[in-house]
Amino acid sequence: MSEQSGEIDFALAAFVEDGAWQVQDIAPPAFETIEALSHALRHVSGESGAVGMVAVDEDFFVLVRVDHTTTRVLLSDVTAADEWELAQSAMDFLGLPPPEDDDIQEPAGDLDLLADLGLHAIDMGALLDDVEAYPDEVLSDIARRLGFGELFDDAVGLTSA
Repeated sequence: MSEQSGEIDFALAAFVEDGAWQVQDIAPPAFETIEALSHALRHVSGESGAVGMVAVDEDFFVLVRVDHTTTRVLLSDVTAADEWELAQSAMDFLGLPPPEDDDIQEPAGDLDLLADLGLHAIDMGALLDDVEAYPDEVLSDIARRLGFGELFDDAVGLTSA
């Protein structure tokens, strides 16, 4: 299981500062494990913590939410844990065993980690149900719903629709 930083599509931190969303890149190696990512996010935490968004190889993404001493994690596809250190780190953090069926793409973790920001578990689940969507598309939709879609799209090079 090896993971090169070149296979990371992007790693971003989003947080509210002085009432406005801010988005900034997370530099390697801070996105290689959940522990490293949560540590990095604590350094940029705004008024309501920080949200880390890491997309890997157009395959899966990890959302990490830190708020003071709490770290919450959502992995978009458990099957990624077989190939990617970051996904395995998410599974370990969540205390979950490896997926039994490599063909079933399903999320793991806290679907409600962004509820206080306006994106509830049922809506997150609906976004994750679209297995044809690329990670950057899903994360762009999440960012838009939270109120920083344009900043996100600019940071990752997507064109705003």
